[in-house]
Amino acid sequence: MNDTGREQKTVPAEEETAANNNAEQPAAAEAEELSPEARVAALEAELAEQKDRLLRALAETENVRRRGQREREDAAKYAVAGFAKELLSVADNLRRALDSLPVEEARDQRTKSLLEGVEATERELLGVFERNGVRRIDPEGERFDHNFHQAIFEAERPGKCAGTVIEVLQPGYVLHDRLLRPAMVGVAKETSKPGEPVESADTVA
Repeated sequence: MNDTGREQKTVPAEEETAANNNAEQPAAAEAEELSPEARVAALEAELAEQKDRLLRALAETENVRRRGQREREDAAKYAVAGFAKELLSVADNLRRALDSLPVEEARDQRTKSLLEGVEATERELLGVFERNGVRRIDPEGERFDHNFHQAIFEAERPGKCAGTVIEVLQPGYVLHDRLLRPAMVGVAKETSKPGEPVESADTVA
């Protein structure tokens, strides 16, 4: 009976080994079914996928680099915008001083010298503006451009086409291609036809 019991215990172990062998056979058979051409094709597909991922990563890195460079250039280009805006009122006051009493109307040499000094100061300030990319907009006689001009009033002007700037109330300024302040202007409107009432000026809302 002892021998018989031992034989019964060894049978399940042998069956388990046989079952494992049977399970490994299909995997081995499947591997053997892949021909060299199929394996090469699989490797080429994997290589193409990795290459595509690499190219995408490189493109994204280049985009980030270009964006960072553009932001640095813009920061350097427009860094003086706030400071320039603060100086616009200084330029305005210098011009008002000159317009209040032209040099040719000065009665004594002392006043004339003072006005000439103010005029030289304005020229120097505008020169500093120009060297730093700040340009004055004085569009009298030009077509109205809503990108750079702000219409304060409209009025009829014989011989002037509708939409022409007929008066500059306050000059504007741009920093490179960026508007710092629009020019405050008066604009010619279409001439009234005979029989229609004529208005000298209309304030633009």
